[in-house]
This record gives sequence, C-alpha cells and structure tokens, in this order.
Amino acid sequence: MSGAAEVTARVGRQAGTVPARRRPVADDGAESSGAGTDGLRPRTADGARTHPDDGTWSADPYAHALRTGQGPLFLRRSDGWLLLLEVERWCAEADAADLEVLRRCEGAVLDVGCGPGRLVAALGGRGCPVLGIDVSEAAVARTVALGGQALRRSVFEPLPAEGRWGSALLIDGNVGIGGDPAALLARMVQLLAPGGLLIAETVPDGDVDERVLVHVADARGATGSPFPWARVGTSALLRHAGRAGLRTVDQWTSGGRCFVSLRSRSRNSSAEPPNNTALTSSQRAG
Repeated sequence: MSGAAEVTARVGRQAGTVPARRRPVADDGAESSGAGTDGLRPRTADGARTHPDDGTWSADPYAHALRTGQGPLFLRRSDGWLLLLEVERWCAEADAADLEVLRRCEGAVLDVGCGPGRLVAALGGRGCPVLGIDVSEAAVARTVALGGQALRRSVFEPLPAEGRWGSALLIDGNVGIGGDPAALLARMVQLLAPGGLLIAETVPDGDVDERVLVHVADARGATGSPFPWARVGTSALLRHAGRAGLRTVDQWTSGGRCFVSLRSRSRNSSAEPPNNTALTSSQRAG
C-alpha cells in the first residue's frame, strides 16, 4: 500500500463511515470526487480556467530555493511590487506559531500547498495521519525526504478521501492559491468531513482582499511563469468563509502571524450556531 493510500485508509477508519459506493481510484491512489471540480478551478485574468499544474510553483527559482533551503525568493507583480517569501522558515522545523496551529488540528490532516513539508513532518512525528499536496515536484520530494507523505497534486484535482478529512491547512499564504479565495474555500468544504476544521493563515492587514498576477523571482533575476494569486486579511477571509458555509471558530496571532480556524457544517447543519454569533476573538500574542 502506498503512503498516500495508507493515509487515505486511516482517514476512512477515523471518519467511521466510508461511502458504500467506492469512488474510482487513479493509478497513484487518489480518488475521484465524482462531482467534478472544474467549476471551482480559478480563472486567469483573461477568463480561462487555470490548469491544475501550470508550472507556476514548479518554476526553477522556487525549486532551486527549496532544494538549497535558502532565499532570497520573491513574489513579484508586474508593477514591481515584491513580497519576500520566507524560504528559510519554510525549510526549517516547525516553529512556535506552527505548533500552535498543529495543536488545534483534529483527526486526519490535509496540508494544502505543503511546500517543503515541515508541518507534514511535525504532524507525522506525532503519529497523526497527514498528507501534504503541492504542485511543486521539489516541494513534494523534500517532504518525502523528511519522512512525510505527499502527492504532487493541485487542490482542484481529485484527491484522496474527499469529504473525510478532519482538518485541512492553508498556511504560509496558501489562502491565495488560484487567485480566487471563494473558489478555494468552496473546494475546501468539499474536502473536509462534516464538521471538519479548516485553519488558514491570513495577511496582517485584515481588510486586504487583493487579486494579483505574480511570478516567482530570485535575487539573480531568474523568474517563473506568471500566475494568479490572492492576498486576504482576516476580515476579508471571514466574509468569504461565511458565504462558503464555514463557521468561524477562532482567530489569533502568534509570532507576528495571523490565523483563523473555521468549521464546515455538520450533517445536521440546523444544529450549528449562526455565523454572526459564532465568532470568538482570542488574540494570543506570539
């Protein structure tokens, strides 16, 4: 049994109920959702659907940085705006802010955009069933080298154990994947078990809600292909989450980083409290 298939099997056992009708299984063990996800796939600026692996995060500057564990590496916008990517932190062990996230995880965990795998490795070291997915071959290779389980896969492609993950993670800015937070959150709802937990990291400015076209660049001038991205603050994310049917559980800061936890509807959704009364605001200083 492959590593991903083993994690999927453990997810099914933890969920307690596995759909009676088995979904088709791809060669690498991933199950098809049957419902299709192309309608959720984000669009580029000209309205075309993005391909699940369009080469963006597989670009050479990103792959090189992950292999060496060193930056500097940036997201660059056409107008010259730069966002420094924290490659060294991503390639190090999980820090205190990360561990606070991991303590909140429930059941089997799907790490979306797992990067070089520090969170997958930390959860796996605790005996938690966890699977990382990333479109970058270098990211998946580094995650596996740490002893983690990972698949080279877009979140908008069919994934193992859809609808049965106890928790899902969108950390290190990954709420920006695809440049369409509404589509991404709708997809996360598909992946989570009823009542499952989504933990997302947001940008410090809570009202930011930007759609940008960026490319990965390094200090030597090497660049990857342009791709759509989003920057979303906490307030903006909570608005998108409410429309996706996610209930706010908590929000906090740690180590200068901002996080929110959200819960999908249970099977008996009428028992859920309304979104506007669910918010708790425990601001924990890092």
